[in-house]
Amino acid sequence: MGDDRCLVNINKKAYDWCKECLGGTWSTLSEDEFQIVPLSGGLTNYLYICSLPNEIPVLRPDEPRKVLLRVYGHIAKTSAGFVVRNSVIFAILSEKCLGPKLFGAFPDGRLEEYIPARCLSRTDLLNPVIFKGIATKLGYFHTLEMPLCKRPKWLHDVMYRWLSEVKEAFLCNGLWKHEELRKFLPKNLEKEMHDLMDSLEKVNSPVVFCHNDLQEGNVLILDSCTDPLKKLTVIDWEYCAYNYRGFDLGNHFLEWCYDYNVDEPPYFAFYEEGYPSKKQQYEFFEAYLSAYSKNEITDQDLKTLFIEANSFALASHFMWGLWSLVQSRTSEINFGYLEYAQSRFDQYRRMKQLLPTLLEE
Repeated sequence: MGDDRCLVNINKKAYDWCKECLGGTWSTLSEDEFQIVPLSGGLTNYLYICSLPNEIPVLRPDEPRKVLLRVYGHIAKTSAGFVVRNSVIFAILSEKCLGPKLFGAFPDGRLEEYIPARCLSRTDLLNPVIFKGIATKLGYFHTLEMPLCKRPKWLHDVMYRWLSEVKEAFLCNGLWKHEELRKFLPKNLEKEMHDLMDSLEKVNSPVVFCHNDLQEGNVLILDSCTDPLKKLTVIDWEYCAYNYRGFDLGNHFLEWCYDYNVDEPPYFAFYEEGYPSKKQQYEFFEAYLSAYSKNEITDQDLKTLFIEANSFALASHFMWGLWSLVQSRTSEINFGYLEYAQSRFDQYRRMKQLLPTLLEE
């Protein structure tokens, strides 16, 4: 799909993808029998549930009656090598039973297992049982060896690519000096980002396989499951790459502050008080380290993670601020991207001022 506006034709495309990738009963369906329903919650991609009608029996017992269709948005498809890299990683995680099954991959998206579970809410993240479960999952993920570039260039490449897209989108349309943008963007966006990246290189955070987008909507919970590890499933690996460990940690902590389950514009809410306290962060780190390493956990280990996470939280604010500016010009998803960008850059400035004091606690 060359443009997000082509989504008006999604029914026919989805029908063809399901017939080709799923075969079996799906290949016998007429287009009128094929069922597709949009699924809310995606901020980068478009999500749909595709289903067989209840009255049509499956030809094979292992056939899925429902699948999740993920159609990549503009910002995902413009990343060089995104489709190949993402499909490979998703397939590997699926084989390791660390994510949903992969049923089909194609240039515009993929078909995956539909898991009848709910996404976490922002308040779920504050529950010690849940956040320790997430920490354990993340610690294990950070030990994985994946067939990706091991150099930590993902953060640099993504931020500079999105900066370039922001400048092109807003400069070419004469919007760069728009009063609303000037209210919250740094005066010299490129220099601010360059200085930020320079400062983070001094943090010396280990490079690991990162999710890079561990927000509540990307964690499914099976309420009926009693096993704390099987209860949670991490999904949506679009941004996964080798990256600094501190980014994955700090990025997740910031998501304790953002609620995306809001029905009215701008379709999100920010809760400053949601940011985890030092005590909560240390509890998270202890669960994380129990899965990440077999070594005895020391006070210095916890302090090191605290510095990494809170330092790289600045990069998270900056990166998602750029992302949201790009999305505001390219996405048709109903979300207040400009308002979200303002929130991210406002909180970036605030955290930058508070960080020295926070790290001295």
